[in-house]
Amino acid sequence: MKTFQSTLNQELRTIFSRFVDADERFLDDIVSGARLVKLDKGSYVFHSGDLCEAFLLLVEGGVRVRLTAASGREVTLYRIAPGGSCILTTSCLLGNENYPAEAITESNVVAVAIPSAAFEDLLERSRQFRRLVFDGFATRLKNVITKIEELSFTGIDARLARVLLDCEARGVDRITHQEISVELGTAREVVSRHLKRFELERWVDLGRGRVMIVDRAGLEKIATLSD
Repeated sequence: MKTFQSTLNQELRTIFSRFVDADERFLDDIVSGARLVKLDKGSYVFHSGDLCEAFLLLVEGGVRVRLTAASGREVTLYRIAPGGSCILTTSCLLGNENYPAEAITESNVVAVAIPSAAFEDLLERSRQFRRLVFDGFATRLKNVITKIEELSFTGIDARLARVLLDCEARGVDRITHQEISVELGTAREVVSRHLKRFELERWVDLGRGRVMIVDRAGLEKIATLSD
C-alpha cells in the first residue's frame, strides 16, 4: 500500500517532468525537499517585508506581482504563469533579503515549494536545478526591464492599448478603471480620460466594470506606438 508521502513524491515527480528535461536522480533530489502548495484565488503568496522562505514553481493558475508606493499608488510588475517562477523570490533567496513587493493569486493556484535550505543545497550541487532557476530568472528579468522601459518611454495610449489587448487575450471580460490604472502605474483619472477618448474613436465600448474592444486593428496600431 502506498503511503501519503510516496503518493505526494510521485505527484511532484510528474509535475517537474512537465517543465524540465530531468533525469531520475534530479527528480529524486527535487522531491526530497519539496512540498505541494495550494492557494485560493485572491490569496497572498507573500507580502512586502515577508521573509523569503522557499523557492516556488507555479504548476497551475496565475499570480500577479505588484509594487505599492507609500502614496498608495500600485503598479503591476509582472505575472507568473504555469511553469514559471518569481524573480523576486529567487533574488531574495540568493541575497537573503525580505520581499520588496506583494504577490496575489489571480485564480486557484497549485505550486511546488522548495524550502530555502533545500534550495541552497540543490543550487550548489545540481547543474540542472541551476539551469531551471537561472533560466527563469533571466526570462523574468527581461520582462521587468521591458516593463520599466514602457513606464519610462512609452506613451499612455500605447500602454493602455496593450493592456486592453492583453486582457482580451487572457479572457478577462470585466476590469475596472482602477484595475487598469494599477496595470499602467498611473492615476485612475488618467485612465478614465483616455478610455473615454478611445470610446469616442470607436476603438472600445465602455460599460460598468467592462471595456469591450470594438476595433482590434485600431488598438493594435496604437499599441505599436513608442511615444
